[in-house]
Amino acid sequence: MNISKEKSSIRGLEAQDVGRSLETKKKRKDPQQHKLHFHMDMELENDCAWKPKQGMTFDSEQCVYDFYNTYGERMGFGIRRDFCRKNKFTNQLICRLLVCNKEGFQKVDKRDPLAKNPRVETRTGCEARLYVKLDEGTGKFVVIDFKEKHNHDLVSPECAHMLPSQKKISTTQLDNEEQITNMFWTDAQMIMDYTQFGDVVTFDTTYKLNKKHRPFASFVEFNHHRETVIFGTTLLYDETTESFVWLFQNFLEAMSGKAPKTLFTDQDAAMAKAIPIVIPNTSHRLCTWHLMQNALKHVNCLFQDKGVKGVLNKFFFDIEDANQWKLEWAKILDKYDAHENHWLKLTFAVKEK
Repeated sequence: MNISKEKSSIRGLEAQDVGRSLETKKKRKDPQQHKLHFHMDMELENDCAWKPKQGMTFDSEQCVYDFYNTYGERMGFGIRRDFCRKNKFTNQLICRLLVCNKEGFQKVDKRDPLAKNPRVETRTGCEARLYVKLDEGTGKFVVIDFKEKHNHDLVSPECAHMLPSQKKISTTQLDNEEQITNMFWTDAQMIMDYTQFGDVVTFDTTYKLNKKHRPFASFVEFNHHRETVIFGTTLLYDETTESFVWLFQNFLEAMSGKAPKTLFTDQDAAMAKAIPIVIPNTSHRLCTWHLMQNALKHVNCLFQDKGVKGVLNKFFFDIEDANQWKLEWAKILDKYDAHENHWLKLTFAVKEK
């Protein structure tokens, strides 16, 4: 159904509403008549409270939207706001049409035929809809028309959260002055990639620092072609345990509660404290690349004869037996008189990672 026909249909419904209103006014003295309009939190016997029905009433237009959007998530389709009408004098909303997000068809691209990459058609002319009108007597929105049938496949429940109307923007963390501190961002493709390749994740806060040394960090891993895929990104105000707890909580929420089995990070102590708080069942491991970079900063001058890599590579990659590892480590400390080196002590304490 095109837009002009849809609006004509709505006007027809409005005309019918006028007739219904006149009939209702005649019968206002009958107390039983009011029971025809039941509130959304009331459940009729042998009926589904979560499914729209003619006669349902809602306290506000936003309540209508939330109710229909929840229904859409449960059924597997997205929704959007369409036609509405407001009172000319008070500007109060008096009717609203909510439609399936596949209603209608895209308008012709104004760049056509010059457009090299025109947008792919995603709409199917679906006629599923929910139409509500304000009852001026009660101040509530009443369901006047509900069309349930769709002309396209519905998505599965596990993918419903990726529908446009179901996407949730994670809460941005603010400081005491209501200024933005931390931000986290992901999109539908990243979430889909995470469901396929998110068992092992690398979280890197050293990728890029801005002028105020605030890190732009990313959750990444490989796909089945050994290509790097990104699951989410964040801009952090600082690298405190509080910030990392906030970040991991939002990451977990965006990924429908699915925690990675293994998370690789650098040696950041605040991050190490946050991980067991939010994702206690995730195995926390240290990235060898980050370990080597830290070694170059802290003990490069200690191993001048063989170099850091020449000394530490075997501890990172070659020795598999735990007892042998400890024996070789003790020999290195003796040889370079490094028993009191602070960085080596810290690294030895987390050797299981």
